[in-house]
Amino acid sequence: MPSETAFPDPGRHLVRYSGHGTFSPELIVRAAGTSVFTESGRELLDFTSGQMSAILGHSHPAIVSTVREQVARLDHLHSGMLSPPVVELARRLAGTLPDPLDKALLLTTGAEANEAAVRMAKLVTGRHEIVSFARSWHGMTQAAANATYSAGRKGYGPAAPGNFALPVPDRHRPAIVDADGALDWRRQLDLGFEMIDAQSVGSLAACLVEPILSSGGVVELPPGYLTALAGKCRERGMLLILDEAQTGLCRTGDWYAFQHEGVVPDILTVSKTLGAGLPLAAVLTSPEIEERAHERGFLFFTTHVSDPLPAAVGNTVLDVLVRDRLDERARVLGAALRDGLDKLAARHDVVGDVRGRGLLLGMELVGDDVLGAGGADRLGAAVTRRCFERGLHMNIVQLPGMGGIFRIAPPLTASDEEIARGVGVLDEALADAARDL
Repeated sequence: MPSETAFPDPGRHLVRYSGHGTFSPELIVRAAGTSVFTESGRELLDFTSGQMSAILGHSHPAIVSTVREQVARLDHLHSGMLSPPVVELARRLAGTLPDPLDKALLLTTGAEANEAAVRMAKLVTGRHEIVSFARSWHGMTQAAANATYSAGRKGYGPAAPGNFALPVPDRHRPAIVDADGALDWRRQLDLGFEMIDAQSVGSLAACLVEPILSSGGVVELPPGYLTALAGKCRERGMLLILDEAQTGLCRTGDWYAFQHEGVVPDILTVSKTLGAGLPLAAVLTSPEIEERAHERGFLFFTTHVSDPLPAAVGNTVLDVLVRDRLDERARVLGAALRDGLDKLAARHDVVGDVRGRGLLLGMELVGDDVLGAGGADRLGAAVTRRCFERGLHMNIVQLPGMGGIFRIAPPLTASDEEIARGVGVLDEALADAARDL
């Protein structure tokens, strides 16, 4: 078999699936802790936790041990069979959540979990209309893609009827302001639902949102917004579905981001962070909703539903999160990272805003109004390139017009020194890119 280096173009036989059509310039051959290593031997600090998933870093010893042991004993079963890791993970996930979120469905990806949640909401309510944020990203499968507005809607034919977009309460770039020029999110929310009510055929089933929009630019909902949104749902008999693929399981400093405001959703979806880099997701809901769905014949068979191997990994993830108090660690490391980014913002005129919570932070560069048409996208790409050259992998929001927003999410196991080193590299990259503009 030829080696990887025998191929002058590693992407020659790969479908380009990211929209912008580019892959990382070097092959990655190994990863450990907060670093990934290229085929040429370069080390890159990973400030994206893989695909925002590896909250315990790469090749965590406890995960490696679990995979080795479990794959040798029991890896995959018929979808109708249960195993001890699955039953245990369902029980333990319920134990991390407030009542009445006691019922779990174990799947593989966030899109799949959101698909199941929407399907369940439609069945239970007997309705079909779904509300989600403009700039949302919930996945690329049918119902999840219909509720995704940030990208991927053009060229694929008609979306399913009954999907409505709710304006994003972006405090950095407010669409509706009060007398002081600040975001008037209550008026924006009221107007948003006035428009939805006008378009609805009386079949509103659910509202599917992230507590912090990640792909949408790391937009943290204003204090009080989630409570008010839950109220709008209750008034209309809708279910509230929270997508915590990136915010769940300690990344924001709380076990779940919704706990920051004390709002309990009707249905919760988690993925990415639950498997710490392996394909594992879950839908959690109340016994009442589960019972109603079951009575109406809820069907969501998949090839890998309730698979024992990823479930065993999920149990180990919970072990490490509890043992190492990684919710507290996310708050401490997040504060240090935020302080470093705030200092960069004070030092570099091209940094327009820093925001987020815990170890899910966003840094937005100044926009096209300052840099000219497409300037923010070009600057973001240049900073990303400079970071890569200097040994830091950063994730720019790769959506049209949003290329000046970084999503910064290092593993919860990163060291203080690694956080400081990453900020230092970003400092140099910002200076280099701004000078070359």
